[in-house]
Amino acid sequence: MNAFVEKTTFDFLKKLSANNDRDWFNAHKAQYEKAKGNVEQFMDALIAKMNTHDRLETPSGKKSLYRIYNDVRFAKDKSPYNPRFAGYMRRSKPQLRGGYYIWIAPGVTRVGCGFSYPHADDLRRIRLDITANPGDWRKMLRSKAITSHFGEMVGEQVKTTPRGFSADDPAIDLLRFKQYWFERSFTDREALSPDFLLEVNKTYKSIRPFFDYMSDVLGTDLNGEPIR
Repeated sequence: MNAFVEKTTFDFLKKLSANNDRDWFNAHKAQYEKAKGNVEQFMDALIAKMNTHDRLETPSGKKSLYRIYNDVRFAKDKSPYNPRFAGYMRRSKPQLRGGYYIWIAPGVTRVGCGFSYPHADDLRRIRLDITANPGDWRKMLRSKAITSHFGEMVGEQVKTTPRGFSADDPAIDLLRFKQYWFERSFTDREALSPDFLLEVNKTYKSIRPFFDYMSDVLGTDLNGEPIR
C-alpha cells in the first residue's frame, strides 16, 4: 500500500495558520476532515511498511495522530488549533524500546525517533552503560546509517554533571544528555513527493541499530542478565 501527502492537505494547514480561530475552523470542517483522512491513510501505509521490519504497538494511522486542538492551559500561544498533523508510533514493549515521531506541516515537516523523555530508572541505566561502554556509543553515533540521515544526536542536556557521575568521565559530553533523540527535516517538495513514504520508512529503518542496542541496555542489568 502506497500513499502520499496531498497538496490540498498543506493548503488547508496554511489557511488554518492564517485563520486560527473557531469560526473559521467550523466553517471549513469538511476541508479539515479531508486533510485528516489523507494523513491517516498515509500513516496507515507507513505503519504497514514499518511492520515489515519492526513491530509497532500503534495499531493504525488514526490512533497514531495527536489532536489538532491546542492545549492552551499552560501555553503562551492561546490559538485554539495547532496547524500541523503530528503523530507518534510506539514500538512493542517490553522487548522493543523507543518510538517514532512525525510532524507534517508546510515549512516544518520532520521526523524524529529515539527516547525523548526516558523514565528516571531508564535514564540512569543508559548513563551507566555510557560510562561502561563509551567507545561503543561513539562508534554507533558516528555510524553512516545515523549520520547520513540525522546528523548528530540531539536533545536536552543538563548543564552540570549528572548526580552520581564524575565530571572527569571521558564520556561526560554524552552523560549530560537527558534525551536521546534524532531528527530529520524535509522540504515541502520532499514532503509532497510520491516517494515521501518510502523515504520516511528508510529514515526510520536507519535508526534500528541504535534501537536494538538500547533495547538490550534497558532490558538487562550491567552483568547482561535480563531485568525482571
